[in-house]
Amino acid sequence: MTGGPVAPVIPPGTRAARHGPGAPGRQAVPLPLAEAPPGCPAGPRDVVYGIGRIDASGRVTGRVVSGVLGWRCGDRLTLTADAGMVLARRDPGGLVVLAGRDRLMIPAALRRRCGLRAGDPVLLAAIVGQDTLAACSFAVLDAALQIHLPLRHRKAGQP
Repeated sequence: MTGGPVAPVIPPGTRAARHGPGAPGRQAVPLPLAEAPPGCPAGPRDVVYGIGRIDASGRVTGRVVSGVLGWRCGDRLTLTADAGMVLARRDPGGLVVLAGRDRLMIPAALRRRCGLRAGDPVLLAAIVGQDTLAACSFAVLDAALQIHLPLRHRKAGQP
């Protein structure tokens, strides 16, 4: 075998690459978004959801959600709590300082008020238009499900 190197076997260009996906010369059409079922209110379009977990010091990490808000280490926040939910919004006069771009520190008093404990998973919602982050326990979601979709409690031994 004394031959030289083999040239790569990659086509020089295809119609799809020059004209975009689909048939040649056609524009790509975005896929439709899922609609809310009838009778269900549509959620706001400027909310991004994620899941975080509370550590022993009360820090909640939610990289995807906090990245959407553009918060930076050192930003000042105002935190409020109500009905099992903590709301954090950027505020130059806020008492809480963001320790890291993706870590929100929830003070112990607010965690107790909302029933949030170390190790608990929390639903995070970044409300982009209001520069606000909401964190709520899954117990709040369970309560909402109980109201809207009553769950049947099974007795032991029943399917």
